[in-house]
Amino acid sequence: MTTQTAEADFLTGGGEMAAMIRAHDWSSPLGPIEHWPQSLRSIVSLMLASKFAMCLAWGPELGFLYNDHYARILHDKHPAALGDRLPDIWAELWPDISPLVDKALAGEASFFENLPLVTNRKGYDERTWFTFSYSPVRDESGAIAGMFCSTYESTDQVQTERALRDERERMSQMFAQAPTFMAMLRGPEHRVELTNPGYDKLIGHREVLGRTVAEALPDAVEQGFVDLLDRVFASGDAFTASGMLYAVQAEPGGAVHDRYVDFVFQPIRDATGTVVGIFVEGADVTDRKRLERDLQSLNADLEQRVRDRTQELVEAQEALRQAQKMEAVGQLTGGIAHDFNNLLQGITGSLEIVQRRVAQGRVGELDRFITGATTAANRAASLTHRLLAFSRRQPLDPRLVKVNPLVASLEDLLRRTTGEQIELEMVLAGGLWTTLCDPNQLENSLLNLVINARDAMPHGGKLTIETCNAHLDDHFAASQRDVRPGHYVCICVSDTGTGMSADTIAKAFEPFFTTKPIGQGTGLGLSMIYGFARQSEGYAQIYSELGQGTTIKLYLPRHYGEAEQDEALPGLTQEHVTDAGEIVLVVEDDSVVRALIVEVLGELGYQAIEAHDGPAGLERLRTMERVDLLVTDIGLPGLNGRQVADAGRALRPDLRVLFMTGYAENAALASGFLEPGMSMITKPFAMEALATQIRTMIEG
Repeated sequence: MTTQTAEADFLTGGGEMAAMIRAHDWSSPLGPIEHWPQSLRSIVSLMLASKFAMCLAWGPELGFLYNDHYARILHDKHPAALGDRLPDIWAELWPDISPLVDKALAGEASFFENLPLVTNRKGYDERTWFTFSYSPVRDESGAIAGMFCSTYESTDQVQTERALRDERERMSQMFAQAPTFMAMLRGPEHRVELTNPGYDKLIGHREVLGRTVAEALPDAVEQGFVDLLDRVFASGDAFTASGMLYAVQAEPGGAVHDRYVDFVFQPIRDATGTVVGIFVEGADVTDRKRLERDLQSLNADLEQRVRDRTQELVEAQEALRQAQKMEAVGQLTGGIAHDFNNLLQGITGSLEIVQRRVAQGRVGELDRFITGATTAANRAASLTHRLLAFSRRQPLDPRLVKVNPLVASLEDLLRRTTGEQIELEMVLAGGLWTTLCDPNQLENSLLNLVINARDAMPHGGKLTIETCNAHLDDHFAASQRDVRPGHYVCICVSDTGTGMSADTIAKAFEPFFTTKPIGQGTGLGLSMIYGFARQSEGYAQIYSELGQGTTIKLYLPRHYGEAEQDEALPGLTQEHVTDAGEIVLVVEDDSVVRALIVEVLGELGYQAIEAHDGPAGLERLRTMERVDLLVTDIGLPGLNGRQVADAGRALRPDLRVLFMTGYAENAALASGFLEPGMSMITKPFAMEALATQIRTMIEG
């Protein structure tokens, strides 16, 4: 803005103060505006246009003019201060500011920063601080005609600085009095800026301030601390170390002692986030470490005894669990033997008729008897798997399960288990939801519950198995421990037996708790059921009264999905046939099984070489030029299947191996037993499953 424009604004327009100045009676001390000298009008115009607080005292009486920003400093002194004498306006401050004004009127500019003043702007005295800049103002003749002042109140700044200084002092006191040791390092060279007495004691009261860690503490370099500081500074990541061994020289020139120290290295960042230093904090934990070491030494013998005793208990518990499983198997043996003999009769009888029909040349009638034998064999395999699953030890194998068909399939077995004195009734709800659980464990749990119910009714009674959909609401879940609200499938087993007391119910799910006579129960049945329910994210509950019977409900969470449908056993197709003549070595000690596998492989186009035991199989591997796949039973005489496979791989590193096993327990070995290029199939298996597995492995 030019001087002419500013003057025009002052005379004709401008802001509020310009209007007030034009309206003021300037008969004294400055005289009418139109008679003001050009220099005064120019300074007033520029002052009014400024964004800073400015004022002007003109003439011998120091007539006072100011802009809008200065008016805010005056508070209730405005607008009466306009045109008044400066000494009268600031009478309470005049002793403090008059020397500055006098210097300006004498032709010397002056500056005063954070001048403390007591002001009464708001009706009460308050301590304030102002920063002033005073300059002389001359008229057209060059004579000093007044004083010009630019000012701002710095009260907030001064108070903030004082608060920060007080805070720094307080932090410095805390830093010095802290029970831990502390140090502040600056820059990538880790120059020591500040330490507290704890840190000084740790390093042996050496002079370190202003020096780098490498210069002041050469032992820290040797022990790798400087490398650690470099990593923290470069990465910007904090580092915590517990129980670091640190060689400490307690006094200059004194002996060196090993100390255990907990360290924390925290990066220090500037306003831009750049790492500029490291804050080190820690504590000497040597006494604690020594106490721990002494306690460990004192308790070594006790811990060994505890380990030995614990091992004995683990072995005893394992023996009890296995005994319980075998007890359950023994209780089921009668019914299973009856069913299995019927199945064997169907198989052997059908095969005898097939042999006679072949001898008679009546091959057109074979399908009916072969189908009967196959059906009986499949039922026998299912029954065998169920028996093995009842006693095997393996983690849960959750699958989508339709509970009603599973329960119904056990009806014959359950009736034989309970005997003729007990009436068994099944009430299976329609529209039952699907659940996700291990079906074998569910069968095991149901069999255990039925056996317990049978034992609770020595003179007979009624056993009811029910299924239903259930919803456990928030109120019910809150009243129970570890129960989540939601939808569940409920399997309920009720008996009319002797019942339980409240104390017995409270302990019923505890391992090894049993109400049966010594030798007739391990106390693991209900605890296994409860564990299965919890592993399946479900819940088990007992309702019982003495003499009134017992009801046990097993809740399994609803799963929103369809259960797998039973599929017909697939047969061999052209897809299983090979025209490459791959060589397969079959090692199997059972001649019937071995001949069957060799026969099928031959029909499919493979060159099948057989061996009757482990040593014979290993000899084949040594002498044969080519072997595309080794198919071996695990349980072999002489050398087992795994030993044959390992020896074969020593001769042929790329040898592919398919293990066969008739023991369900080996399924648990699959996670650690099998190496790359190995697979496993469980007997009895369909020929289609074997052919598919062989084709998959040969093709890689």
